[in-house]
Amino acid sequence: MNIQGASEKTGLPAKTIRYYEDIGLIQPDRAANGYRHFSTRDLHNLTFLARARALGFTIEDCRALLGLYEDESRASAEVKTIAQKHLQAIEEKIRDLQTMRETLSDLVTSCHGDNRPDCPILSDLGGSSRD
Repeated sequence: MNIQGASEKTGLPAKTIRYYEDIGLIQPDRAANGYRHFSTRDLHNLTFLARARALGFTIEDCRALLGLYEDESRASAEVKTIAQKHLQAIEEKIRDLQTMRETLSDLVTSCHGDNRPDCPILSDLGGSSRD
């Protein structure tokens, strides 16, 4: 299957597939004319990578997970460690976003939103105390 077919089958843009090849995540065969040929295994790996990236795993995490996926003698503890580390990072981002939301909500509430020039939102962003 060519890159266009692989793109349609996996839902990944051809540019992403080329990038994954450039960084060594996938290694499709090449025909004599230089065109890529994607095997069923390549398509499966691309689908795996698409799902892992959709879950927010980094490229390096994807590389490790794909290596573990292909290693039938793997220890699931290694996979769990990568996933737990990623889950902790997501939970930290959620906490940060909740803090940002609370701060912005307070600022929006404290702003009169009228024709006056004083604005607690701008004052806070500028590092001044709120009015």
